[in-house]
Amino acid sequence: MVKSFLILIICKIFLFADEQIVLVVADDFNSQRAILSCFENNKKVFDSFEVNLGKGGLGHGLGEVEFLHNPQEPLKQEGDKKAPIGIFTLEAVFGYEKGIKTKMPYLYASEDLICVDDSDSNFYNKIIKTPKIMPKSFENMKRDDAQYELGIVVGHNKEQIREAGSCIFLHVESAEDAPTAGCTSMKLEEITKVISWLDKSKNPTLIQVTKQQLSQISKLYPNLKF
Repeated sequence: MVKSFLILIICKIFLFADEQIVLVVADDFNSQRAILSCFENNKKVFDSFEVNLGKGGLGHGLGEVEFLHNPQEPLKQEGDKKAPIGIFTLEAVFGYEKGIKTKMPYLYASEDLICVDDSDSNFYNKIIKTPKIMPKSFENMKRDDAQYELGIVVGHNKEQIREAGSCIFLHVESAEDAPTAGCTSMKLEEITKVISWLDKSKNPTLIQVTKQQLSQISKLYPNLKF
């Protein structure tokens, strides 16, 4: 059973193996900081840097594949302030400017753009224009601060499983060493560099793990030298 499961994972993951990879590695489940590195065709493209994770550390999320893990390890849930562990597609870029130079789909964070974190809504975990009937809970994509000046939409919980976590982004940090509500944040110049490099045609993927999962990553991406 386990062997078949691993074969299934490997078959899926090799679809992305030689494309663009953003790798975020934390020390453990309680970490609020991690190291981000970017790879293309298994080669590192620029220097690694430190990023901020969730105030609650990390928990296993819902991505392209499921990691083998122990039952006692935390799972990502709505409102737990944990950043998700997993392998996720990078869906789009967003920001306060009406348009930017990018090879990714771009969402203008206008005043009427929201991300829904209400699990009872049909729009749960979706970025939408404000509907006629507003969800009970949502966040504005045009904030009063600079955190969403530039960001990247992470393909976490794309099947909209209730209470499994929503609105996961890579975005600008609120302050140096400041943990997030469950996203991954960094300096503006750092996310600008990442966004300038990303190309949707190259299947950009976020791998976000603790050091504990690196052995699984090595098996799934044997040519990736991290």
